[in-house]
Amino acid sequence: MNLQVSAIWMILVLNVVTITGCSNPSGTQNKAKEILDITVSIVPQKYFVRKIGGDRVKINVMVKSGVDFHNYEPKPEQLQALSHAEAYITIGIPFERAWIDKISGANTQLQIIDSAKGIKRLPMINHDHHEHHYDKSRSENATETLDPHIWLSPTLAKIQAKNIYQGLTRLDPNYQVKYLENLEIFLQEIEQLGGQIKENLSQIKNRKFIVFHPAWGYFANEYNLTQIPVEVGGQGPSPAELGKLIKEAKEEKIKVIFAQPELNINPATIIAKEIDGEVLLISPLEPNWSENLLKVSETLSNVLD
Repeated sequence: MNLQVSAIWMILVLNVVTITGCSNPSGTQNKAKEILDITVSIVPQKYFVRKIGGDRVKINVMVKSGVDFHNYEPKPEQLQALSHAEAYITIGIPFERAWIDKISGANTQLQIIDSAKGIKRLPMINHDHHEHHYDKSRSENATETLDPHIWLSPTLAKIQAKNIYQGLTRLDPNYQVKYLENLEIFLQEIEQLGGQIKENLSQIKNRKFIVFHPAWGYFANEYNLTQIPVEVGGQGPSPAELGKLIKEAKEEKIKVIFAQPELNINPATIIAKEIDGEVLLISPLEPNWSENLLKVSETLSNVLD
C-alpha cells in the first residue's frame, strides 16, 4: 500500500513539474537571458562583445587562438553548441559565408548580428603598387578579393562596436541603458587608442613595410602606411615575384619582414635571409585587441626608419 501511495505521489509531482514548465515557458527564457549566450567567429570579436555586453554575455569563439580562419570549417560539436545560443555575431570572414545556412539551421531562433554592416571593404592588395610584383592574373584576382580584416582599423572598429550594441539591445532591450554606457566607454577607448597609434607612427619616414599575409591593409590605410605582401590570394610568390620583392626591399632599405604565427612563415624567412634582415611575428588575432594594435604600432615605429 505504501509503495502504491509513493508511486502515485511521484506521478503527481512529475505532472506538476511538466505542467508548470509548459504553462510558463517564459520562466525558462527569462532564466536563460540572465546571461546571453553569444557566439562570434574570431578572437578579437570577443574583446568587442565583452566591452559592450559586460557580464551579461557568455561568449563562444568559433576559430580559436593560433588557428587560421581563412579556410576554417566548424566542428560538429560547435554547430551543436549553437543550438543553445541567442545570437551569432558575424564579421564577414570567408567561412561565415560558406556556413551561415548551417549555422542558422542549428538553431532557428538564433539571431544573426552583422557587425560589419555599413563598412566599405577594400581590395586585399593595392593594385597600383603591386601590379609590377605579381603576374597579371594573380594581381587582378587579389584586387577583386575584398579584405575581411576590418577589425584592424580603429575607425572601422567604432562601426562594429555600434552594430554590436544595436544587436545586443534588440536581443535584450531591458539592458539598453547599460549597453549604451558600455558602448560610450569603449568608443572613448578606441579614440584614445587611435591617437596613441598616430603619435607612435608620426615620425616614420619610410612608411612601407613587408608583410607575409596582407592582413594590415585597413590599418595601413588609416595611418598612411603601405603594406607590401609576400603572398597574394593565399599563394606564395613565384621565383620571379620573389626576386622583385627582394629587390624592392633592398631599394627601400627594409630589414624586417612581418609574418603571422598562424601561417607558414618560410617564404618570409627566405626574403629576410636575402636582405640580411629578420622576421618579426605580429598577429591580427590576439585576444587583447587594443593592446595588440598599440604594440604593432610601437613595433613599426621601432623598425621603420
